[in-house]
Amino acid sequence: MKLKEIDINSIGNVRIGQTEDKKAGTGVTVIVAPEGAPCGLDIRGGGPAGRETGLLDPLAAAEVIHSVVLGGGSAFGLEAASGVMQYLSENKIGFPVGDVVVPLVCQSDIFDLQYGRSDVYPDKAMGYKATKLAFKGKKGNYKDGSVGAGCGATVGKMLGPDRCWKSGLGSYAVELGDLKIGAIICTNAIGDVYDANNGKRIAGVKNEKGTGLNKVSSEELLYEMYVNPPVGMTTNTTIGIILTNAKFNKSQLCKLAGMGHDGYARSIRPVHTSMDGDSIYAMSIGEVQATLDVVGTLANHVICEAIKRSVSQ
Repeated sequence: MKLKEIDINSIGNVRIGQTEDKKAGTGVTVIVAPEGAPCGLDIRGGGPAGRETGLLDPLAAAEVIHSVVLGGGSAFGLEAASGVMQYLSENKIGFPVGDVVVPLVCQSDIFDLQYGRSDVYPDKAMGYKATKLAFKGKKGNYKDGSVGAGCGATVGKMLGPDRCWKSGLGSYAVELGDLKIGAIICTNAIGDVYDANNGKRIAGVKNEKGTGLNKVSSEELLYEMYVNPPVGMTTNTTIGIILTNAKFNKSQLCKLAGMGHDGYARSIRPVHTSMDGDSIYAMSIGEVQATLDVVGTLANHVICEAIKRSVSQ
């Protein structure tokens, strides 16, 4: 069987909306499962900015959640989830508790405070607007590029913000028989980005003139700075979500998210550092029977392709 590329919006009943503040250089991307969906999470970075991520622990009671938010603003931007909750609750998406509907919303953010304005970040109003846009038209307003959560994303931060390469959001999805799987990745890495298919460095630290890639890779720069940490070591985090119509529970989805990190490791060097918050969500929005090994291998593939697109817009 051959893989067929498909639109990220064609995977199950999910809606995606996003908005951004171009002048401030920050934004949010909201993924909504109106009927609720099982979701897992794997965090490999040492400094994540997250909200309600404890819900995705396999031991936690919640079997489904209603939204995942990818945002900018680091810890400040986590307020956006409040706006997502408000919109979903107003539209009766969530768990009825007495006379109120409570949606379960998880969020992870990148550090983009050095890209635009450091005093402006996603807030409740931005989260509300992005969620409203998710219900615009048939599927919402998602697109790749320097938009939504990727508005302030950069890669190759080893020599500071002046030598960074602009990145953003990238998505890629495939179909194998009845199985569908895709990924949305916001690439905001301290390291360089490589094409996983041929090992070629395609984005990262710029040369002094800003006309292309630096001759010395981020890995080599890190080795040279083994005593004193690089200046950009605390400004990085790559976040994303795997969407699939394969039927999995929360525990299996946590494993799937972990397998997806292989795509990070194949595409970003260095990655999973002590000061970033590299994270992957995995959400099941379907009933297709498939083995975790097959879906996990495909997750690796779509993440590599999504990362490549995130630096090519």
